Amino acid sequence: MMESARYDATDLQILHALHLDARAPFARIASTIGVSDQTVARRYTRLRSEGSLRIWGLVDPARLGHMEWVVRIRCTPDSAAGVAAALARRTDTSWISRTSGGTELVCVTQAPTPADELLLKSLPRNARILDVTAHCLLHAFCGRAGGVVTKLAALSPHQVAQLRPPAPDRAQPVELDDVDRRILARLRADGRAPIARLAAEAGVSHSTVQRRITELRDTGVLYFDVDTERARLGLHIRTLLWLTATPARLQATGTALATHPEVAFARRSRATATCTRR
Repeated sequence: MMESARYDATDLQILHALHLDARAPFARIASTIGVSDQTVARRYTRLRSEGSLRIWGLVDPARLGHMEWVVRIRCTPDSAAGVAAALARRTDTSWISRTSGGTELVCVTQAPTPADELLLKSLPRNARILDVTAHCLLHAFCGRAGGVVTKLAALSPHQVAQLRPPAPDRAQPVELDDVDRRILARLRADGRAPIARLAAEAGVSHSTVQRRITELRDTGVLYFDVDTERARLGLHIRTLLWLTATPARLQATGTALATHPEVAFARRSRATATCTRR
């Protein structure tokens, strides 16, 4: 199979803009990078139809009082695909990757007791799980909006300032209702779903959808994950590093990793649950 062509300068600018504000109107992106609205819309549609761009609207579990976990599952090679498929079907699993030659799965999930509730009760009964380790996420140094694409600096600092939305106010209390949940469920499938479609599917008015999305973003409940084709960025290998640092050096180590141009995310965690199955 031929390698996909690298993103050109305009593609990278659009991707950078979407990482800053995934729901920014095409007109505002176009004005910022100096192209037409039609060019941005056409490029976005092409990238999305090619499968090299996808935007999810996700919920920050910490804003709802939940814990986020990184779970490492070591299993036999013949079970890995089935275990990965089972995890991918769960709505509380936001990310999953197969590593170590196919014998280990790493996923990000939210659950109060992941090693028991999520894994041992939810995996296929014929899965041959060797061991499971759950790491409670304590702090994010970089990731989400601050991913690898933003480190390519396709936009100037002035352009970034024009597109970056205000920082959310995480001090405000959050309480979701059924309307919020319906809107969030639809944004999870398509983070740039039009307001009209969201209103029709959620059974509320356009103004209600617009107001709820603004409130959810302003309070830090709703954020957007922009997934791009890493090979087209020139990044052909993805590596997960697990580093151990002394408590006195944790902050400095995390901060240094966050500034590295090839680091997509850096988070501080603590292994709190381990189990072995033979």
